[in-house]
Amino acid sequence: MAKISFLGLGVMGYPMAGHLQAAGHDVTVYNRTASKAEAWVAQHGGAMAETPNAAAQGAEFVMSCVGNDDDLRMVCTGADGAFHGMAEGAIFVDHTTVSDKVTRELYEAGKSQGIAFVDAPISGGQAGAENGVLSIMCGGDQAAYDAAEPIMQVYSKICRRIGDSGAGQLTKMCNQIAIAGLVQALSEALHFAEKAGLDGRSVVEVISQGAAGSWQMVNRHETMLDDHFEHGFAVDWMRKDLGICLNTANETGASLPVTALVDQFYKDVQKLGGGRWDTSSLIKRLQALD
Repeated sequence: MAKISFLGLGVMGYPMAGHLQAAGHDVTVYNRTASKAEAWVAQHGGAMAETPNAAAQGAEFVMSCVGNDDDLRMVCTGADGAFHGMAEGAIFVDHTTVSDKVTRELYEAGKSQGIAFVDAPISGGQAGAENGVLSIMCGGDQAAYDAAEPIMQVYSKICRRIGDSGAGQLTKMCNQIAIAGLVQALSEALHFAEKAGLDGRSVVEVISQGAAGSWQMVNRHETMLDDHFEHGFAVDWMRKDLGICLNTANETGASLPVTALVDQFYKDVQKLGGGRWDTSSLIKRLQALD
């Protein structure tokens, strides 16, 4: 069993850290809002620290799941950042969805201190985190990944190293690009079914078994038809992720016309007051156009 620090106890990090503690690891948590860390310790045991630096003291692995590039920099290299508390040979594993640029920046900063850095963004949503069945796509040195993989297996159904530093984040961008198009297509299909006088559930029961089937269709059509969006992955976060995708596409020369369009559709959802709604709320935009 390992001594682990977990930084960030949001809807994903809270259950992920819980799985590690339940598996027998010695977990110390940090969260910017201390009351959340206190609640976690009360529920799971383990310990909490007041800063990322303090949480990282003596840890073999430091895991993070925070908000964005700036948040990640802060918990890594800020005045009270984890890098200042990590020993040579320790491994930092980042589960945040951020840019490949900040990932490579922190990889090099860690390397100069003898700290390994693995970018390991996750997919599977809150339910995947709670049930321990996340998909994890990783970048970084092979040796660091090999050491960290058994830790990540505690809360994943698949965990793979895709390539060097940044490869995990680039793969997560592929994931978000694919989701954006799928959710828009599903929204249009359900909206069309309604306008055509069809029962949406009956339609999905049939088409989900054929070539149109997807995770989004199986797991989101019911709540979409019920007009329920107070769950899942928020539109605000999806727009953050799609912004990363579009900025990277500009740098690499990739063409993402559908992604750019769906990003603007999500902007419309935000204007409807749906910034915290699940990403499947794209159907609300179509309904608002009626």
